[in-house]
Amino acid sequence: MPIPFYRITISERIKKYRRENKLSQKAFGKLVGVSAQAVYKWEQDLCYPDIFTLPRLASFLGCSTDDFFIKDEGSVDVISIR
Repeated sequence: MPIPFYRITISERIKKYRRENKLSQKAFGKLVGVSAQAVYKWEQDLCYPDIFTLPRLASFLGCSTDDFFIKDEGSVDVISIR
C-alpha cells in the first residue's frame, strides 16, 4: 500500500483567516510573532512556517496542525509539503 502524498494548505488558511478578520499581513504577523514578509511568503507558497510556529498558527486559525495537510488518496509513496 503506497504512503499517501500530503499537500500543505497553510497559505490558503492564512489568507482566508486574515481576510475574514480584516488583518493586514503586518498585523497577522505580529499576532503570530513573525514579520509581515514571512506572512507574505507563506501566503505565496514561497516558504512555510517553521515547526515551532505551526502550533501558534493553528491556535489562531482554529484548527489543529494536522489540518494543515491534506491527504491525496491516489498518491504514490512520497511525503512532501509542496
